[in-house]
Amino acid sequence: MTLGKRESLPRDQVVLASWAGTALFAVTSALAVLVDSARGGAVAVDLVLFAAGTVAFVVALARGIGRSRTEQVTLPGLFFLSGTAPADVRRQLLASAAVQTGVAFLSAGLRPYTAVAFGILVPVYGLGLAGLWGATRGTYAPRG
Repeated sequence: MTLGKRESLPRDQVVLASWAGTALFAVTSALAVLVDSARGGAVAVDLVLFAAGTVAFVVALARGIGRSRTEQVTLPGLFFLSGTAPADVRRQLLASAAVQTGVAFLSAGLRPYTAVAFGILVPVYGLGLAGLWGATRGTYAPRG
């Protein structure tokens, strides 16, 4: 490493996907809060992210169950990456899910009883991707 340059961590595709979904959700939610005609697009984004998160959640659970035959897989380790992921990956994935939750509650609170409330479903995306990371790349103690 040369002096004055900072080494960056390798980019993880699951982390990038989580933040990309979070950014898309934040932008469409802001537009839906500000412009009534943008609500249909926001609902579409919300439902796509929810569906993708549900698929990731189910795949993570299935892979976690498969790994549990030979490793000590726990639900906190699988979905919240507790003790199973590097600190930076855990921080990034859980921060993305937390931002999704904050945006969902804020936007639904600003426009209650409207289609903006579909955003409450979106944090399943962040949690599902965290679970997918934990199921495919997490480290667990061997079953003994």
